Amino acid sequence: MTKKYFGTDGIRGEVNKGNINGEMFFRFGLAVGTYFKNIRKTKQTAIIAKDTRLSGYALEPALVSGLASAGMHVYTLGPLPTNGLAMLTKKMKANMGIMITASHNPYYDNGLKLFGPDGLKLSDNIERKIEKLIDSKIIKNLSIPSTLGRVKRLENANEKYIEILKKNFPKNFSLRGTKIAIDCANGASYKSGPKLFKSLGAKVYDIGTSPNGININDNCGSTFPNRIKFLVKKHRVNLGIALDGDADRIILCDEKGTIVDGDQIIAMLAKRWKRKKILRGGVIGTLMSNYGLQNYFKEQKIKFVRASVGDRYVKEKMQKNKFNLGGEQSGHIILGKFATTGDGLLVALEVLFSMRKGKKASELLNIFKPMPQVLENVLVRDKNIINKLKCKKAIRKANKLMGKNGRLLVRKSGTEPKIRIMGESHNKNLIIKCIRTIKQSIKYWNLGLKF
Repeated sequence: MTKKYFGTDGIRGEVNKGNINGEMFFRFGLAVGTYFKNIRKTKQTAIIAKDTRLSGYALEPALVSGLASAGMHVYTLGPLPTNGLAMLTKKMKANMGIMITASHNPYYDNGLKLFGPDGLKLSDNIERKIEKLIDSKIIKNLSIPSTLGRVKRLENANEKYIEILKKNFPKNFSLRGTKIAIDCANGASYKSGPKLFKSLGAKVYDIGTSPNGININDNCGSTFPNRIKFLVKKHRVNLGIALDGDADRIILCDEKGTIVDGDQIIAMLAKRWKRKKILRGGVIGTLMSNYGLQNYFKEQKIKFVRASVGDRYVKEKMQKNKFNLGGEQSGHIILGKFATTGDGLLVALEVLFSMRKGKKASELLNIFKPMPQVLENVLVRDKNIINKLKCKKAIRKANKLMGKNGRLLVRKSGTEPKIRIMGESHNKNLIIKCIRTIKQSIKYWNLGLKF
């Protein structure tokens, strides 16, 4: 059953258009607060964090008002990575956590990611129940004055988060003598990222740590890794780290200036965890995971299962299969031994921990030879275009062209108004030809031309 408000990773869209506005955020807060209150019929606690978008100042008060109106006590944490919120939701024994963010999207977008008391993102079933409450008559969910929630600010959330991260590693773990470059995307990790690595003794060169409300993800961070590449070469560091706006994604750069995507990081972690007998079951990837990764795991006799795109679906499949490692090529990586959702800083620590005996990043992170892959994102007015007859015909034609020489994947983005077209093959010209066939069909529809 299709959801009305929630996508693959919470609620997301352009601010003051559609559902991303103060009025709707009040409704979201009231609905979520009502849902959790109805479970136990007692006053409960919600915690809220956010990234650095200007719109957060307009949307957060509305969300807080909705939650308090439902009778929920609220703690606001300020800018904090998404997994920091998930970890503190568990640590503080809150009933729920809400992250105000649009992740890697541009500054003019915003949204919500919701977590339950276990630090896990809410299931599709719960999201549908919340959607019904959003659309219900608002007055019946309002608390009487004496049962309204209280609101407090927690000033040391980043310090608490860093403390939790460091507890996952031995007390003697040190980064003294290590040089690190980090790009925080002018986002939620602008405080915690540099502070974490400095506290372990590393020499840190940071960029993307001067948010102004509109420069989040703006030619920086994990979606623009050339900036971290430049910094790595300039300062001759041991490792470059690029995060996205809410720090749940990570892309690395080795000491030679080679960009390392999520697939290579996952392969490295799986190899190490298997050797250390930490790996449980196997690895969860997604439909976007490179075929070279799949082949590598086959050679290593490591089970590999693909999930739908989105770290929530990766986590669900990890739980179903009882695996403790999974992730996406984009850099969402879930270390089930430590966390319930993607955490770029945690993954970086795990990689640096692997390097502590003098191993170079280029030695550790060059695990498999990827199959040539091309991904194109096509901006559209309506993502349902791929269900149009002409588009279906174009996709069938492209798949016929590809044959057994590779694979094609055409899907709606769950976070942006885009159609994502991915092709994999040793014949790169064939990939480009197949993608062009599909793009042309989408382009004509987008121009409003009739088929």
